[in-house]
Amino acid sequence: MRAGALQPPLAAPRRRLRWRRWRGALFVLPWAIGFVVFQLFPFTASLVLSFTEWNLSRPPRFVGLANYQRLLFEDPLLLRSVWNTVYYTAIHVPGSLLIAFGLALLLNQPVRGVALFRTMFYLPSITTSVATIIVWIFLFQPDGLVNRVLRLVGLPGPSWLTSPTWAMPALIVMSLWTVGTPMILYLAGLQGIPENLYEAAMIDGAGAVSRLRHVTVPLMTPHVFMTLVLGMIGSFQVFTSALVMTNGGPGDATTFILLHMYWQGWQYFRMGYASAIAWVLLLIVLTFTFVQLRLARRWVYYEYDERRVS
Repeated sequence: MRAGALQPPLAAPRRRLRWRRWRGALFVLPWAIGFVVFQLFPFTASLVLSFTEWNLSRPPRFVGLANYQRLLFEDPLLLRSVWNTVYYTAIHVPGSLLIAFGLALLLNQPVRGVALFRTMFYLPSITTSVATIIVWIFLFQPDGLVNRVLRLVGLPGPSWLTSPTWAMPALIVMSLWTVGTPMILYLAGLQGIPENLYEAAMIDGAGAVSRLRHVTVPLMTPHVFMTLVLGMIGSFQVFTSALVMTNGGPGDATTFILLHMYWQGWQYFRMGYASAIAWVLLLIVLTFTFVQLRLARRWVYYEYDERRVS
């Protein structure tokens, strides 16, 4: 009788515990289905397709490592596209980070109307990319606004989008227009720096430049590192600007890896070859990211890093 009397009170908490577990699983289920269908399955399928020859009209035919052999040793456009992507990344990433950091320092000042200025500088990041690119196409025309400004200071305006020399710099200049996202991240990091650190530095006689160098920059290195990694990954995936502005030209001067993959997949219908390019791009991005993670130990400062304390 006593055991039977205790059974109902014990059964109710168990049912509630089981319901909580199932409830959590039910909440996660939509995301899990989306992850499997839209990420895991395409990810796995691209790896399988990279070992096949498939033109969408016939079933895939297994060819082993033929796609990778052709890509690495017989495709001259791969080396050119890799070089163009690295060239773009080497200038775009540091340039965007420096501009974003400078804007964040300015927008962190207690001036009148600072919220309006923050909105103005962030708006280009959420504007439709194609619309922004079309505006820049008009700006880079031979008689466009950019060349007119250069002529005012006595500099000849080049043919930006039709010159193999100036097409890539034009894309880089346009990419520096959308620095709103790293700017917001830096602004959040700057507002999280304790004021007492600046006060202590001022008491020690540190000027504005010294406070920036010895207080602001070290405490902002985690934010810089995050935006550096994300910016590098994003620059290796540049596609829309090159497709709309130059279509990879002139003379393959703006052919990026992702654009090369798009052509192989959706113009020549070499899906297996395009999948092989995607996996080569993945390996390149992983390599650069791993190098950054290893180098980060030398310059990224975490205030509560156990390794530094020990």
